[in-house]
Amino acid sequence: MSEVVESKGPQVPSGSAPPSSPARGTPVEAPRPAATPQSATGIAPRLVVTGRRARVLTFPSDRWAPRKAAGRAALAVAPWGYPGLDEHDFLKAVHGLVEAAVAAGGKRVSVHLADQDAKILVMALSHRTDGDGGTGDGGRVPTEVALLRTVEACGTHTDHDGHAWWALLNAEPRPRRTQAQDLSSKSRRRPAGQTGV
Repeated sequence: MSEVVESKGPQVPSGSAPPSSPARGTPVEAPRPAATPQSATGIAPRLVVTGRRARVLTFPSDRWAPRKAAGRAALAVAPWGYPGLDEHDFLKAVHGLVEAAVAAGGKRVSVHLADQDAKILVMALSHRTDGDGGTGDGGRVPTEVALLRTVEACGTHTDHDGHAWWALLNAEPRPRRTQAQDLSSKSRRRPAGQTGV
């Protein structure tokens, strides 16, 4: 029969731990990253997303990228739990923004997604920094994206990472009015000239 033997190791008084070692009972932490993140170019990026859910999806810049991006972006935000998100508007926004980024040229397109306070930010980045992104229209947001019902804000910007098109969508919009609601509200209106007491 074998016996379990406890190894006691060297005896060190409890209050004499070396100054570089953590206090007894506290877990050892890995070194924290530097406070200012660096991009591949070595320049600190202007857009930093912290304290919220975010995803980055990358695609080759080809004619299939908008459709692939819309599908993968929808799958990426599904676990975020926005049952009121207008899926049609979300897919159209991603498709339109990525289509603009593909038209600008470059070898790849990245789609950045983030959420906060029931809003979802969709940003398509062309990774091409020359001029207006090669679009010839000043890099404007496509009209079909700007006119979507759930798009609260949209715009473009260019920095060292490339030209970006973005849209902020309301993930919990007011419900659409139905035709029956429109008819019932019209029937409750009073004829002109009639006053109520």
